[in-house]
Amino acid sequence: MTTNLCDERFDSISENLKRIRDEINESAIKSGRNPEDVRLMAVTKTVDVKYINYAITDCGIDLIGENKVQEFLSKKDELKLDGVEKHLIGHLQTNKVKKIVPFVDMIQSVDSVKLAKVISDEATKINKTMDVLLEINIGDEGSKTGFDKTAFLESLSEISELPSIRVKGLMTIPPICDAPTEAEKYFALMSDFYNEIKSGNYAN
Repeated sequence: MTTNLCDERFDSISENLKRIRDEINESAIKSGRNPEDVRLMAVTKTVDVKYINYAITDCGIDLIGENKVQEFLSKKDELKLDGVEKHLIGHLQTNKVKKIVPFVDMIQSVDSVKLAKVISDEATKINKTMDVLLEINIGDEGSKTGFDKTAFLESLSEISELPSIRVKGLMTIPPICDAPTEAEKYFALMSDFYNEIKSGNYAN
């Protein structure tokens, strides 16, 4: 019975990944983008190692994201991570930076100058340049972390001078919206920030 359940889970992973990839290709083509420019991340939170390894070795997953430092550290030695890019996507506390910096390729949830400084310090110690995304609280929600929109560019200027950090982009979790048109305004704001940064003279 257990074997059959495992087989069903493996089949489900394969089928879901095929469906998602087909949807990505279709959406990219509709919007005039090259589907190959879109990357699919498999989020591994609460997922058993055997299923993650199956997604990597049998389904071609080459980018994974984990929410929690301790969960990633408890799994990493059993994961087949050759050629796999590893991102931390959850909120990161400063006291856990030292534990995770050596083992991931990107930290996606940098939400303060203080955190960026700690990451830079720890990366410097091991001669590593840490790729990061900066999180903006685009909806000004008290329940979410992230840079305040009004102070973001000033914070970015400070972060861009840190020695062992490379800002690769921005991220946000927008408010839950009832209609796509309502959500679009938040992504438009993010696009404005991106374009302003792209045209600015920022280091790193």
